[in-house]
Amino acid sequence: MSKLKAVWSYIRRHKYLITILVFLLIIGVLDDENSLIQRMQHISEIHELKQEIKHYRDQYEKDSKALKELTSNPEILEKIAREKYLMKKPNEDIYVFEEDLEKKDE
Repeated sequence: MSKLKAVWSYIRRHKYLITILVFLLIIGVLDDENSLIQRMQHISEIHELKQEIKHYRDQYEKDSKALKELTSNPEILEKIAREKYLMKKPNEDIYVFEEDLEKKDE
């Protein structure tokens, strides 16, 4: 009986601390949808998606500039057609080296 009184006395003295600890345990770990662990995972995922958005925006700007140059300058269009797609004029011969193909694949 004295142990029960001692435990009850301890709980009564520290009721706010115990309530806060139980609340943090429920919110932090036990709640599946709103746990702190789940929130940290969502924050990490949001950060990764923002980086991906930034990457694609940069790629879009780069491609937009290249497209603008292609449509406005026929010399650049010819250069890219020759280098990237190995196109040639009717009276020309093209020699492709293996080193160039390896660089192109990378």
